[in-house]
Amino acid sequence: MKNQSMEIEFILVGISSLPELRIFLLVSFLCIYVISVMGNSLIFFTIYASQQLHTPMYFLLGNLSVIDLLCTSTIVPKMLANLLSQRAAISFAACMAQMYIFTWALVSETVLLAFMAFDRYAAICHPLHYPMIMSSHVCIGMAGTIWVIGISNSAVHTSLAVPLSFCKSLAIDHFFCELPPILKLSCSDTHLNEALAFCADVIFGMGSCSLILVSYACIIRTILRIRSSEGKKKAFSTCSSHLTVVSLYYSTVIYTYIRPTSNLSLERDKIITALYSVIIPMFNPIIYSFRNREVKGALQKLLGRTLFLPPGRTFSLKNHPS
Repeated sequence: MKNQSMEIEFILVGISSLPELRIFLLVSFLCIYVISVMGNSLIFFTIYASQQLHTPMYFLLGNLSVIDLLCTSTIVPKMLANLLSQRAAISFAACMAQMYIFTWALVSETVLLAFMAFDRYAAICHPLHYPMIMSSHVCIGMAGTIWVIGISNSAVHTSLAVPLSFCKSLAIDHFFCELPPILKLSCSDTHLNEALAFCADVIFGMGSCSLILVSYACIIRTILRIRSSEGKKKAFSTCSSHLTVVSLYYSTVIYTYIRPTSNLSLERDKIITALYSVIIPMFNPIIYSFRNREVKGALQKLLGRTLFLPPGRTFSLKNHPS
């Protein structure tokens, strides 16, 4: 069964091997997927259609919605199809494509959340210089950097995974094709793959986390210097949504990728992976809409009129701390 072609098929074990949970999981993940797609699409089109949301913070939030849509649409449809099928198979080419897009989305979201933290740092700690720090060119450069890093990193890992041979089991103990379980199945030498994966975890994971921690340390210090309680509350409210999303996302990602291998538990890993890859993307638009008056106001206006923009209208960024 040595793989030197693209004709083999992997078997996805799924999130649970208990057949009595099949219907429950099918209904649950279908509802989660529908809510996630509707929520992120609505946030994206609200930001695009509402002139008042054409600011750096919401420009980055729009990119987050696109990444979440990309991530969930890569994983959930195939997962639902496998729950409906008696044989949860995926072709080698489809598996590599799924791994590529998921790795792309994972790294892009990690870097994006760090840039969003920097945006909040600039807005709260340097409000007078905010238009210059977060200019239109800077925002577009940030977005380009996020996507280029995600695409390049994913291309490296996928190109190194394609030539691997599989001469043992072809059953992936997961509900989608992710790099670590693929490497475990291979009978090729995977030291280079594992070394590069570890480097990516450190550079993008720990690097982004460090930027977020430094940004929020400066933000907290600035907020504590504000004398009025109303001023402190207003300053904190501008970053509370992002802080909630970061706490949920990084706690699960760090647990999955940056911990001793002795603590490995496949069943627990699948549940944690489902949290940051499927469930948290559903909560992101909910968190940003319910905890943000500007988004709620724009949503109400958008739902009260057509989604289509008038002819000739373009998207331009307004540089204010919002």
